[in-house]
Amino acid sequence: MAREAALLALLCASLLAPRVAEAAAAATCSRHGVQVQILGSGGPELEDKRASSSYLVWQDGQPRVLIDSGGGSALRFGQAGAHVAQLDAILFTHLHIDHSADFPALIKSSYFEERKPPLPVYGPPGNETFPSTTEFVAGLFDDKHGVYRYLADFLAGRDGGYSLQAHDVALTAREIRTVVSGNDLLLDATRVIHGGVPAIAWRVSIGGTIIVFSGDDNGDNGNLERLAKGADLLVAHNAVPEGETGAARQLHMPPSVIGRIAKTAGVQRVVLSHRMLRTLGRESETRSVIARVYGGPVAFAEDLDCF
Repeated sequence: MAREAALLALLCASLLAPRVAEAAAAATCSRHGVQVQILGSGGPELEDKRASSSYLVWQDGQPRVLIDSGGGSALRFGQAGAHVAQLDAILFTHLHIDHSADFPALIKSSYFEERKPPLPVYGPPGNETFPSTTEFVAGLFDDKHGVYRYLADFLAGRDGGYSLQAHDVALTAREIRTVVSGNDLLLDATRVIHGGVPAIAWRVSIGGTIIVFSGDDNGDNGNLERLAKGADLLVAHNAVPEGETGAARQLHMPPSVIGRIAKTAGVQRVVLSHRMLRTLGRESETRSVIARVYGGPVAFAEDLDCF
């Protein structure tokens, strides 16, 4: 029995070793230039076995900008070797749970780091159904009524902490606005359509590289292609298959729309993320539909991939 147990242990180790090595390799981005790391490549489903939407922009080995923080992505943030203390800004595309659930976990983690400069958080305004970004942050950390008000002093710059500064990015229908400019970093935003959810797409210009994050967008208002014009990389959400109708189509863009936007904007490369059960396994079809109009490279994101 002991010999069988030892053989079984060796077999398990041999099967797991390549996966562990692969995960370790995937978690390490190059320390040179600008890269985007996919912290969460999934949507709200747990069965897809992916963290929900989150992206990290690195420059020369330093994490600069975090976009969204869906469930499971805080773990990926740590696996990537990043620290909240190093970030220039956190951006939200919108405040659905699968884009924001791990935000308080990230902030709590920063309690054990050394950060003194304020940390700005930018996101959409609210409506009758959704809080604004300032309301969302206050709802978590306000010293009187916040869910996690025990952290209020720390996040007000007291108790050895730093100031967490939330900002609502309220935009007119066709506006593209520069929200941050300085320190070799330019952040531009525009409104996109995600049903009735206040939503923003972001353009991050850093180190001579332009990356655009669509967030959840049905692609129908014409703003994403304007924001993405000339981008080196477009991270687009592949949440619905071609031919989708009804409510899902009002929330998300199908592959043909992704291809049209990529071609119109002249982007150099497309990465498809926010992959869901209804699109997983349909990669060949998705790639074929996009290729009808867009001739550039298309990649399908996995957690911890670097581009």
